[in-house]
Amino acid sequence: MAKRKALGKGLSALIPDADKLVDREGEFFQCPVEAIEPNPYQPRQVFSETELDEMADSIREKGVLTPLLVSRTETGYQLIAGERRWRAAQRAGLERVPVVIREVTSTEALELALIENIHRRDLNPIEEATAYKRLLDETGATQDAVAKRLGKDRSSVANLLRLLNLPKAVQQDLIDGRLSAGHARVLAGIKSSKTMMALRDRIIREGLSVRQAEALARRKRPFGKPKRKVPERESYFNSLADALKRSLGTKVDIKRRGKGGQIVIYFYSDEELDRLLEVLG
Repeated sequence: MAKRKALGKGLSALIPDADKLVDREGEFFQCPVEAIEPNPYQPRQVFSETELDEMADSIREKGVLTPLLVSRTETGYQLIAGERRWRAAQRAGLERVPVVIREVTSTEALELALIENIHRRDLNPIEEATAYKRLLDETGATQDAVAKRLGKDRSSVANLLRLLNLPKAVQQDLIDGRLSAGHARVLAGIKSSKTMMALRDRIIREGLSVRQAEALARRKRPFGKPKRKVPERESYFNSLADALKRSLGTKVDIKRRGKGGQIVIYFYSDEELDRLLEVLG
């Protein structure tokens, strides 16, 4: 049996530009828009209205430059890749669009749709993770095999799949763009759901960077546990640390050892270090 080729390099080999196809009979044709139905394996669930309007404007001016990839059905054709172009073409009022026909299995249709979106960076992390899971479930393949098939490394696939274990509220934050994939990976490493959600709230409320979220997650006791009674002398130094924090705009600790001690000033990026050095002269 011939070895299947990896699809990780994208769809360019399958869908040439329309101007290169005009004289090649049978490779593409102008298909009625209403004869095409959407791809049930489309991993992308969120389509930006603004992006669709902008693409529709471009299509009115220049047409659909890259044909859609479709397969035959009993009633017409089904999209494999190019749903955003198809939707925008409808908005632009086109009656026909260029298509290339390819007969594929349902798994191949999912792979091709996933590849198009991944390489154009069109998917949010949850959509991409859900598509990977569906591929794993339908094919019974290993994470390593799926990663190679899609031109990704296994750790990237594994990290994305972990996001599906997050609470639905956190997954929705990813979909809506309130949290980045980096933030989500930090949250996914926290076992306590209460602590996880407390850190999630703080990330969103304070606009914390991924590095700042990682630093809080490493503290082990950042949220949700009863505070011990603080001795008066320790409380005094804590108040001094808070004053320095407000002055410098970053976390500050004062640690006493006998009559001596340390003042620890934290920074979370090279830029923040430069700023602190300037403030401190």
